[in-house]
Amino acid sequence: MAEESDLEKTEDPTPRRLEQAREEGQVPQSRELSTFLVMMAGVVVMWVTGQWISGRVVTLVKSGLSFDAAAAMDSTRMVLMLQEILTQALLTVAPLFFVLMIAAVGAPILMGGLVFAPKALGFKFERMNPLKGLERMFSVHGLAELVKALLKALLVGGIGAWSIWREKDHIMSLMTQPLNISLPDFAETVLFSALLIVTSLALLALLDVPFQLWQYHKKLRMTKEEVRKEMKETEGDPQIKARIRSAQREMARRRMMSEVPTADVVVTNPTHFAVALKYDADRMGAPMVVAKGADALAQKIRELARENNVPLLEAPPLARALFKHCELEQTVPAVLYTAVAEVMAYIYQLNHWMENGGLPPAEPTALQVPPDMDPGPSPA
Repeated sequence: MAEESDLEKTEDPTPRRLEQAREEGQVPQSRELSTFLVMMAGVVVMWVTGQWISGRVVTLVKSGLSFDAAAAMDSTRMVLMLQEILTQALLTVAPLFFVLMIAAVGAPILMGGLVFAPKALGFKFERMNPLKGLERMFSVHGLAELVKALLKALLVGGIGAWSIWREKDHIMSLMTQPLNISLPDFAETVLFSALLIVTSLALLALLDVPFQLWQYHKKLRMTKEEVRKEMKETEGDPQIKARIRSAQREMARRRMMSEVPTADVVVTNPTHFAVALKYDADRMGAPMVVAKGADALAQKIRELARENNVPLLEAPPLARALFKHCELEQTVPAVLYTAVAEVMAYIYQLNHWMENGGLPPAEPTALQVPPDMDPGPSPA
């Protein structure tokens, strides 16, 4: 049962899967939204500029049908007149074509954003396979498209028929009116009917857009195994990453341990913690932590310090505070300056005694560590 579950596409597509689909040109699309926007743009432009366009068309028709005997006998003038009429006709319909082009391009952008996918332009034999075409025709998607086409035909046809039936008396009455009055009236009636039809297409678009988005994400669903495989590819194999982190920690530990022989003092807990301090008055503003460790690592730090004659100082509160609040290769906090200064003063006195003899210095026993800096003794 677990294997069957892993093979079922039950997981939502990951961001990487969605991005790969976009690179291949797979984005959600809605024909109903495109049809609605294009037709709505056309109706609005015709409604706003219809009077201007009709006036331009009438002028061009009059100009084209006018007879000039001199021009009729001159082929050059005839060609120039034809060019002028065609140019004016293109300029007349240019605003309409421009708006329609924006609407046609804007619909896919609203659904899937602006996409440039060179992979989608490549040749694929599957597109030429008639069996694949038949499979798409008789698939669930093909059935849904058929149902939408039937609904669209019924809806548009029904509203168109209702609109004509509603205005039949008005349309018939236009036949008795002069052409200059009836033609604009008829155009307004047609535009109003077209607006009703376009409004009905908005209902189909509202139903189709959520369906296309749902179907698009359903098509891109992934199996649990695909999700795990993608995670390994993007983030790396967890086992390999664990080995890399382990190797990095080992390298950092070795680098840290190599600094212990150069330390000035190792402050101990005495068993749980060990912190190695180093101070160079010419290069450092305050003593620096060069190594620290707990339990087994603390024991290795103490052993290495003994082997290299680095002084050990037992100061449990200070050792706990340094281990808790100090990072490697960083200077000690300002609130611990007083206690650390006493430790360094003791080390200087100890080194002087070892070189010159005399009375050995007394170890500091009352180091002042703020209570909020000491995390307290570790449990045994």
